[in-house]
Amino acid sequence: MMSDKPTLVLLHGWGMNQGVWRSVTSQFEHNVSLLTPDLPGFGLSQQYPIPYQLDAVIELLAEQLPDDSYLCGWSLGGLLAISLAKRFPHKVKQLGLVAASPCFVADAHWPGMAEHVLQQFAQALSNNLTQTIERFLAIQAMGSSNAREDIKALRQAIMAYPAAQPEAVVGALQLLKLDLRAEFAALTQPISGIFGRLDALVPADVVDALQLLNRNAQLSVIEHASHAPFISHPEAFNHWLSDWVGVKL
Repeated sequence: MMSDKPTLVLLHGWGMNQGVWRSVTSQFEHNVSLLTPDLPGFGLSQQYPIPYQLDAVIELLAEQLPDDSYLCGWSLGGLLAISLAKRFPHKVKQLGLVAASPCFVADAHWPGMAEHVLQQFAQALSNNLTQTIERFLAIQAMGSSNAREDIKALRQAIMAYPAAQPEAVVGALQLLKLDLRAEFAALTQPISGIFGRLDALVPADVVDALQLLNRNAQLSVIEHASHAPFISHPEAFNHWLSDWVGVKL
């Protein structure tokens, strides 16, 4: 018997695993058919492609994605979700983006992060993988009034799953250099997105640029949130997510 519940798929970001969605899943697991797959090489998905390239990663994720899913990706997960929606349109009924962009690296006409920031992360990874991910966790909670508690809860949730494969962590970081603006502009599915005004990795200015690329996108900004609004502002985030999927909390 088929479920009449909508299928909601949540994709985590770089260096993380499905544990980041713990507070979200507790709110939505009874109202939707919920899937939180780990990216290849992270968490419970210990197998990953070599080399770690977009097409191979997308194909592995597509195998886990039911048709007509509400696909929501955070950060790197959003970049991958854009590619999934373009290559497998029958699998993605609607696309949701959380602090995500089709192009994370800034240029003269596009808001993003400086390429040297990515290079610094890559260098730090080679020196100390654990410490680099710890620093990244701290960035996620920026803007939260309970940042220390949020980081602790996030760390515990992530550590409940197997550690990421180092080669996958490095490979996934390289995917953030991709430019999928043409793919995003060509999407025909409804698009919704939520961003943080204080986000240092995906500047809120990108919202206007995204709107120009795809005029049907419905994008909003949480004023005091940073890169992980579902951690720092769970009430506002869950309200956005429930409205988008069309379920009551």
